[in-house]
Amino acid sequence: MAAVLDFIFLCYFITHIPISIFVDAQVLLPKWIFPTKVVELKAWYCTEFKDTMMIDPPAWFRTFVYCEFIFQFPFFIVAIYAFIKGIKNCSWIRTPMIVYSAHVATTTAAICFHIMYNDFSKSKPIGPTTQLERQALLMFYFPYLLIPMLMLTNFIFRADLQTKHKMQ
Repeated sequence: MAAVLDFIFLCYFITHIPISIFVDAQVLLPKWIFPTKVVELKAWYCTEFKDTMMIDPPAWFRTFVYCEFIFQFPFFIVAIYAFIKGIKNCSWIRTPMIVYSAHVATTTAAICFHIMYNDFSKSKPIGPTTQLERQALLMFYFPYLLIPMLMLTNFIFRADLQTKHKMQ
């Protein structure tokens, strides 16, 4: 089971790099930096799924994206290295993985709760108003809650990375 989870986590980190660079970075940087197709894709996504956080990001959401680039993005590379080399050969990754996954699960939980319970009726641009629209938008963010929670549980309880102490 550990090998399957390691593969899922490796895929998560590999796919997170282009998503961070081409989608999430658009929250922080001017449009002209990005290829036209990427800007159009984000515009389509925002319109189709009414993601007001990506259209007109509130300060708290911008803070999460800054944290993504300052702390998480460099960790993506470190994590990919550890998974490719083999987690058993990189037991040092356990604590950073616990910190990373707890941080991401916490910030994404706030985003998910915002999607489900915020009153978007007064927001400009218009956010999701029906339960179905909220659930559709939530499906884009939910994997970034579920996988880090799975990662957190895995690395807390993973037996092959537990430090063994001798009783004297």
